[in-house]
Amino acid sequence: MDLADFLPAYLAEAEELLGMGHRQLLALEASIRRGLPHPRAVRELFRAVHTIKGLSAMVDVEPIVDIAHWMETCLRHADRAGGRLPEASVEPLMEGLREIEQRVRQLAVGKQAAPVPPGLLSRLEALDAEGAPGGSVARAAPAALALEEAVASRLSAVEREQLTTGATDGRRAVRLDFIPGADRAANGITINSVRERVASLGETVKVLPLSGPAVGGGALTFVLLLLTEASDAALLEAAGGPPASVRPLAAVAPRTPALAPLPESALADEEPEEARRGGGSLRVDVSRLDEALERLAALVVNRSRLTRAVAALTAAGAPTRELQAILQENARQLRDMRTAILRLRMVRVGDVLERLPLLVRGLRRSTGKSVRLELDVGDAELDKAVADRLLPALVHLVRNAVDHALESPEARRAAGKPEEGVVRVASHGRAGGLLDLTVADDGRGVDARAVAARAGMPVPPTPDALLEVLCRPGFSTRDAANATSGRGMGMDIVQRIIVDQLGGELGMETRPGAGTTFRLRVPLTITLLDALVFECAGLRYAVAVGSVEELVEVDAARLVWPAGAGGVALLERRGNSVPLMGLARLLGRGEADGHEGSVAKALLVRQRGELVAFGVERLVGQQEIVLRPLEDPLVRVPGVAGATDLGDGRPTLVLDLAALGLARGGGAPHRRRASVWEEGRLA
Repeated sequence: MDLADFLPAYLAEAEELLGMGHRQLLALEASIRRGLPHPRAVRELFRAVHTIKGLSAMVDVEPIVDIAHWMETCLRHADRAGGRLPEASVEPLMEGLREIEQRVRQLAVGKQAAPVPPGLLSRLEALDAEGAPGGSVARAAPAALALEEAVASRLSAVEREQLTTGATDGRRAVRLDFIPGADRAANGITINSVRERVASLGETVKVLPLSGPAVGGGALTFVLLLLTEASDAALLEAAGGPPASVRPLAAVAPRTPALAPLPESALADEEPEEARRGGGSLRVDVSRLDEALERLAALVVNRSRLTRAVAALTAAGAPTRELQAILQENARQLRDMRTAILRLRMVRVGDVLERLPLLVRGLRRSTGKSVRLELDVGDAELDKAVADRLLPALVHLVRNAVDHALESPEARRAAGKPEEGVVRVASHGRAGGLLDLTVADDGRGVDARAVAARAGMPVPPTPDALLEVLCRPGFSTRDAANATSGRGMGMDIVQRIIVDQLGGELGMETRPGAGTTFRLRVPLTITLLDALVFECAGLRYAVAVGSVEELVEVDAARLVWPAGAGGVALLERRGNSVPLMGLARLLGRGEADGHEGSVAKALLVRQRGELVAFGVERLVGQQEIVLRPLEDPLVRVPGVAGATDLGDGRPTLVLDLAALGLARGGGAPHRRRASVWEEGRLA
């Protein structure tokens, strides 16, 4: 049997269990600070660690088995003590999870799992010696195990210790022999079904196949070593009756008096097994979902081509009513398919951010600051491709908030603030396929004068101008870098991810002494989207519907042309003036200073919170498109989100109008490069 065949499933399961373990341990630590037990967190953490141990034993990863064994031994004491765990146990358990996670990552990249650090095992073993809260526990003498050599020689030290400890703590260590046969298999009694039944009656420590003559004429015996409180009759029934047999491995030892039974309140807090399992789930590799999305993208392009062909037939006078009906039905079905595939790719924002509490805990220890993280993310979801890019940006913002923005406890007391600082991450979805997120703190705020002095420039007049300075590559307010920050990369990375890669928006509000809030707006998906198609200077372009706030008619007679505005007009909208820029000039296809007389429509978008209008010649309509990002840095242009195919076989640029307006004064090279693309010379 090649254990490598099981590795992908093992890695996926281990990653999920580690995430659960970190969440439960953080919840348990919070309860310890309040002086309260948390039976459910202890129980769930114990289950996660025990499952990791069993899976790791299955794929023969002994270092993880050793770590998990001593962790679950400590957690078993806490479970029997009603969910109370000594505060000194939290850090070794957290270290154990980190070491398991590190070895899982080593396996994921094809490396061998590193040996366990001796110091870690010593600390975890010390937790076992301490036992339940309140000091040392008088443990019974280890039980002697009655094991024949063929079985004992195949047990690891951890498994032998597990059987001995279980028997000492009051459970029975037993050996259940199951002999497979054709008649039993015909009745559905196999080793797999027996293992499932036995698992509900106790803890399976080891399953060993032994070859040789067996009762009933068989040549193979499966030996199941168990820790259980069930009777022999129940175990025999689970194994399908004779010729299966049960024999004890050790005498039943009295329970340790210091381990209190689990109170009824803890049992009431426990979820039923059916509720934990839910309706069932299926793990699917992301590459398969990407492949399905690619197939859907091809269908969308073909539909556009078919639509153009039917339109040509209609213009030629051919009867196309039935074709039009088929096209409408096909469009509805494709939209439903798109929704179904995108829902498969969606992940909860809460799941994306589940690592942030662990990050804040580490920062709290390294900086010595008292910090509380508040998450208010609801049930919002976004595409996994967006989530994978978004998480590093949020990590940088949270790290900066703790390390830069929040004051020390002494400084907060002097300022009349609570010693504990607060970092709050919130999100909610918007109409138009966008997600809004905020990362706020109640720290000292950003000192614009200090930032300007550090950058060697005048004081930025607005928060947006201040944000531009903070996002400069290499800029930092620190003189020396530490383990957390000071290298001038954090905010630069945030801007590149949110604005350049995701085509979103990044804003900031800050008040001296009161705190800072970063506002992020990102699309829920970046592959398939609804777009407005329009014509400008004789060519077609597209822009995401979600980025356009309003479409307005342009009356040239009512435009105001201020002197010295460089050809920018003022458009009246509900009593306010909105700057109107001709899109042809921005793309290098119009006169530099001439007044645009061919502009008939205007697309209104938000640019750093302010409305800006972009004039176009004709609106073609709304269409579902497949966005192909321009990844090559040599052809990437500010304001161009990517390209698409509208069904005519020619690349059509998809514009990011907000970024295009910001890059308007960026120089002629950008405009010249854009003109080359617009001529269709870049496929």
